[in-house]
Amino acid sequence: MLSREREASKFDDDLLARDSWTNRATLMALWNEPVRLFRLANLFREELCGDEVSFVINRNVNFTNRCVGSCRFCAFRRSNGYFLTEEEILDRVEAAERFSATEICIQGGLAPGLVLEDYCRILETVKENYPRMHLHAYSPMEVFYMSENSGITPADSIRELVRAGLGSMPGTAAEILVDRVRTEICPSKLTTAEWRDVITTAHRLGVPTTSTMLYGHLESLADRISHLLLLREIQAETGGFTEFVLLPFMPGNNPLGPWSSMMGHLENLKMHALARVALHPLIANIQASWVKLGRDLAGRTVFWGTNDLGGTLMEENISRTAGAVEAECMTPDQFRDLIERNGRVPVQRTTLYGRVV
Repeated sequence: MLSREREASKFDDDLLARDSWTNRATLMALWNEPVRLFRLANLFREELCGDEVSFVINRNVNFTNRCVGSCRFCAFRRSNGYFLTEEEILDRVEAAERFSATEICIQGGLAPGLVLEDYCRILETVKENYPRMHLHAYSPMEVFYMSENSGITPADSIRELVRAGLGSMPGTAAEILVDRVRTEICPSKLTTAEWRDVITTAHRLGVPTTSTMLYGHLESLADRISHLLLLREIQAETGGFTEFVLLPFMPGNNPLGPWSSMMGHLENLKMHALARVALHPLIANIQASWVKLGRDLAGRTVFWGTNDLGGTLMEENISRTAGAVEAECMTPDQFRDLIERNGRVPVQRTTLYGRVV
């Protein structure tokens, strides 16, 4: 037994000495050796983040569920759904302000006919009334859609959004950044190259973004690793990602659900660890989704390389319509309790990972 432990330790030392943990074959091998993967993920987490685990007080505003898209994993889309008025949006922001939120996350469906001016008007309305609120808004797909409808480039759209009050962008609509998979799960969405172009354009224009992965449906482990290595490549080029967020697929009420392969607890934990290892040290913050995983399992991910548990949300429509059973809001005290119960130090942060004191 001792000799096997020494052999494993020597393997890890050699891996670190060669900086070769991002080799595709090594990542595939680590997936099949969870103890070694766990150990390496925690080593990297401690190196970059120590024992602190962060959260942000924020609110989601999903301003419409009308959508012309055809994503097979979506249970949120409606052809004749709602569209929030400016007053309804401001009511939600006011509630967030009373809750001491520092961020409003604004995303919606691709409602027919939306153009750049419509998206800017939402930002301007919120910013005029709540100038200190950070506006984290509009996925690369939304930017691509508004640009196509307005006959302008994504770069022009992003410049105008910034003038309207945009602070950062969610790196959603990534799903799996492998076109063979995208053709199966979201055929009308932007391609991998188009997603990369919008993201790198945002970074070049000084707009930071998150990065994400929707996993646990039709993709393979090799596809997930390709996705991670592409994000690593982009971060090495731009440095614009603030975090990486893992989004387990929710199979309820959508066409993809019956065909997906649901992941067990261990596989979800391993996926968070694999992300930490693959993206080290370029993306320091690895986030678990408490809405999708459930609070208890999200809390356990801090032993598998994560250092962030996301936001209070206050409203969550997209995961809930696909079968998530968590409440729509998690309070700051509940975050602190969950983090402390898992032996870590809770820290309230801003969108861009500044510390709130």
